[in-house]
Amino acid sequence: MSFGSRLGGFGANVSTISNTSTLGNTTTATGSLQDLQNDIVVPNIGDDSVSDIAFSPQAEFMAISNWDKKNRIYEITNNGTVEGRALYEHEGPILSTRFTADGTKVISGGADKQVKLFDLASQQAQTIGIHNDAVKVVRHVTCGPQNTPCVVSGSWDKTIKYWDMRQQNPICTLNMPERVYAMDSSQQLLVVGTAERHVVIINLNNPDTIFKSTLSPLKYQTRTIGCYPKGDGYGIGSIEGRCGIQYVDDIQQKQSGFSFKCQRVNKTATKESNIFSLNSIVFNPQFGTFATAGSDGTFSFWDKDSRHRLKGFPSLNATIPVANFNRTGMLFAYALSYDWSKGHQANTPNYTNTVRIHVCNEEEVKPKPKRK
Repeated sequence: MSFGSRLGGFGANVSTISNTSTLGNTTTATGSLQDLQNDIVVPNIGDDSVSDIAFSPQAEFMAISNWDKKNRIYEITNNGTVEGRALYEHEGPILSTRFTADGTKVISGGADKQVKLFDLASQQAQTIGIHNDAVKVVRHVTCGPQNTPCVVSGSWDKTIKYWDMRQQNPICTLNMPERVYAMDSSQQLLVVGTAERHVVIINLNNPDTIFKSTLSPLKYQTRTIGCYPKGDGYGIGSIEGRCGIQYVDDIQQKQSGFSFKCQRVNKTATKESNIFSLNSIVFNPQFGTFATAGSDGTFSFWDKDSRHRLKGFPSLNATIPVANFNRTGMLFAYALSYDWSKGHQANTPNYTNTVRIHVCNEEEVKPKPKRK
């Protein structure tokens, strides 16, 4: 199906998607599986593990990248259904995907070392960048004093590269201290997490310069990074089920920065806990709250400013490799798919492989009023 005739009429109205949660207008800090029973199931997501989920910043379109080398684009329609609209392929597993700021194109990077750009109107994909190793993460950013739109890609070749989408030579290349494992951006903030717990902070007003280099406040390998909507800090997650709330400004960090445990299952007979990887930290673009999801099969919504969990849900009995909010912050998509945390031997043919969309109540994701 061509997108050509649809570009002028993107924007499905999210409010027409009914929220059939049994909670009504009230919510508690602990949710139930019943609260999720009416979550929308995305059809035909592929036969292998989901690696990333992205929403268009302009309309109700969603991209799902997969280890089966395919990137699938869907539309969430006015009547609440999810319909496939386009598909393109890499030559290896796709590890990351995002939309451009204008919503007309999809970018992706993968194990084939390529950065690709897919035009929704023409349905054509092109390679706009090449690395010397797998491309772990891609983002669409605006750089420099002219707010020039470009794609930034982070790779296991220990570099990030900026691409202007019209030529195959990078605008510039920045060497990282180690392999890139995670990266995110918001406003003029770009944060890169690498192996050996290095964190590199870049001010996109000066994209070719490292603003600050530091180490993760967490003791174990970085798994995910999510930047605050205001662009003044970031959340960082590790394989040890911890989340760090970090600020770029040192004074603000001393006042408001902290770390907390999540993705843990307490054993009933002892005081010990089973610890799982925190795979995804994503911030709500409307409210500034955030979600965590991980290998224990749970996700929770949090308010960092009040240091409060807004709502947590029980395990869905499959690892959650990735999650994301849509542009309004009222749709929350999460994958139930193998995250390779237990090696290839645990990736059995009958392992759950699905993506669901949860229609959020405001009470689940909106910060609580501050106590006087």
